Amino acid sequence: MEIATIRRDLNHTLTELGRAVDKLAVAQAADLYALAWQQAAQAPPSETRQQRARLAEYKEILSSRRWQEEERRQAADRSTQPVPVPVPVPEQEPRTVRRPRPVAEPAPVRPAVVWSSDKMPQQFRPPSPGPRRPPAARTGPAPVVFRRSAPGPEPALLDSGALWEIATQLRSHLEQVARAGATTTWPTIRKRLPGLPRLHRDDESVVLWLVDEERRDDEPLLASLVTVGDRQMHPRFPAIAEQLGLGTGRTPAQQRSAWGYEVLRAHQYWRHRR
Repeated sequence: MEIATIRRDLNHTLTELGRAVDKLAVAQAADLYALAWQQAAQAPPSETRQQRARLAEYKEILSSRRWQEEERRQAADRSTQPVPVPVPVPEQEPRTVRRPRPVAEPAPVRPAVVWSSDKMPQQFRPPSPGPRRPPAARTGPAPVVFRRSAPGPEPALLDSGALWEIATQLRSHLEQVARAGATTTWPTIRKRLPGLPRLHRDDESVVLWLVDEERRDDEPLLASLVTVGDRQMHPRFPAIAEQLGLGTGRTPAQQRSAWGYEVLRAHQYWRHRR
């Protein structure tokens, strides 16, 4: 699809979204907001930068306290509306009367053949039980069995529009982390961004890739700032960096060295940028 067509459709959706927000049409605004992100995901971020900025403004409105109260009020109004009762329609007598088909008589049930133990064929006889052995006496305490709790269900994969929305929000947060000369983790990100849903592990990698997909050639990877444990390299960073055109080597030592250098570059690059 051409970029001009994507922009035209996206601008039309944003216009309708603005009208829905003005009319406080909660359900319609939510659908248009999701549709706008799906359309924005079809074009590079550099081509829809203005539209994404407008979507960020609408996100603040849709997540505001006033809008949430309006959403609850409209939901309560819908629940209190009376349910229409269908009017019974009088049945009309059929013009022609059909005779019922004769019911076939059920087939006679043959009595089941019960074999006695002495007359049962050899291939159907159960094996004769051997002599029972007394259970061995326990010499020590009963063994302790550790049971692991079943892991929770993995979150469902999101569509491209929702992933682009999260990546746009996450990029701004990672820029602040880089200016502070720090690193972060996914649990910390969810605390800093309360509206961020719990993501599938594959979606986490896709979001990190989308964060740096629109960067310039000389910009470091902001994805390097997302770590695990005590500021350790994320295990999927080498694959993400390779997809973005940055080689990290093949050995673990080379990959950790490339990651540490990229973290240092991110801190230096964003230190004096606003």
